[in-house]
Parts: sequence; C-alpha cells; structure tokens
Amino acid sequence: MKIRKTEINGNETNIFIYENKKEDYFVVSIPEIEWSIFFTYEEEKEPLLRKMSDSLSKALSKNESDEVAKRIYQWTREM
Repeated sequence: MKIRKTEINGNETNIFIYENKKEDYFVVSIPEIEWSIFFTYEEEKEPLLRKMSDSLSKALSKNESDEVAKRIYQWTREM
C-alpha cells in the first residue's frame, strides 16, 4: 500500500492506494472524506477520470474533484 499526501479543502490529506498485482486492480481510499473506489488496470483513462471525478464531486467542488482524480490516476500509473 502506498500513501500519498495532497491538499483537499485546504487541509493536507492522506490518500491510500492499494495495488493487487496478481488480480490487476487498485483500491483507493480517502478516509477524511469517506470516499473509496475500486478499478482495474484495463479501465480507459477518460471514463475512469470521469467516474472518479463524479464520485468525488459528492464531497468536493467540481474543480477539486477533477484535480484529485487526475492526481490519483497519475499515482496509480507510476506504481
């Protein structure tokens, strides 16, 4: 599991990223905003970003949810 830090709502927040290489998937969690998501390696970039952003927008502003989704996508691709 990797832990990344980012600023959300003006506070430094931990983002937990679990990668299961054997079964080819990720689970990402942001406990501070009670949010998590599961996705596979095969999911396409744009639909995945939209899925994450839409889900995050329930707890964050649209701009912030888009930005956090992009960061998560980048972090999971460099693992």
